[in-house]
Amino acid sequence: MKDKRILYVSSEVVPYLAENEVSLMSYDVPKMVNDQGGQIRIFMPRYGNINERRHQLHEVIRLSGMNLVVNDLDMPLIIKVASIPKERIQVYFIDNDEYFKRKATFADEEGVMYHDNDERAIFFAKGVVETVKKLNWVPDIIHVHGWMAAMLPIYMKHFYKNEALFSDTKIVTSVYSQSFDNNLDLEMINKVKLDGVPDDAVSDLSIPNYENIMKATIKHSDAVIIASNGVSSSLTKYIESSGKPFLPFVPKDAFAEAYTNFYNNEVL
Repeated sequence: MKDKRILYVSSEVVPYLAENEVSLMSYDVPKMVNDQGGQIRIFMPRYGNINERRHQLHEVIRLSGMNLVVNDLDMPLIIKVASIPKERIQVYFIDNDEYFKRKATFADEEGVMYHDNDERAIFFAKGVVETVKKLNWVPDIIHVHGWMAAMLPIYMKHFYKNEALFSDTKIVTSVYSQSFDNNLDLEMINKVKLDGVPDDAVSDLSIPNYENIMKATIKHSDAVIIASNGVSSSLTKYIESSGKPFLPFVPKDAFAEAYTNFYNNEVL
């Protein structure tokens, strides 16, 4: 992977959030590419439960200050950055007081999912792309991890389809086992359509549960990795029949070689 540029866009990354399948792989895979001489950037939301002082986050004024439109409302974009100790890996944080100030990730202390998680995902996707444009950093691959990042492939293929910066960029999505029950806001599909995304492209979002969100994401990705042993059989079948190059689940002790081969032989 020497000199390849890979942008990692994730819902969760250690050491900034607790360890789970998504947060661990969102650290381990970039570290692997970094160790191989690749160039990487990581983007994640700046949730209110991330300790900014401990992790030495600081705002990047030249990247902040833009307003992003979500559901016809202007939302200010704040960009913060930190470095993972000892790894020479920069992590960019997408922040907004309305969406990310609350002191948890996806749900309140009773476990109830936030009503605006759909808008948070849209804001995150747009915030990542707009920031990468400002950085003028052209990724060979964008690798998406976790459902909060799942709108990015959709927006890349429609809202940002004419951006020359990304004309040769390939999108890989890692699919993990189901991480929330019930649905996001049923108006989600209409909020996405406000951005010019055609109805038939996101028909799965008419019922925005975890599986349907991932189906919409897979549809707009160039390649797929089954990143959990616990991905549902229906979602696994959908991936297998999608016609996209896909990597079946590999255990953690074997992922490095498998992911590297997949990047080089199936994606690039």
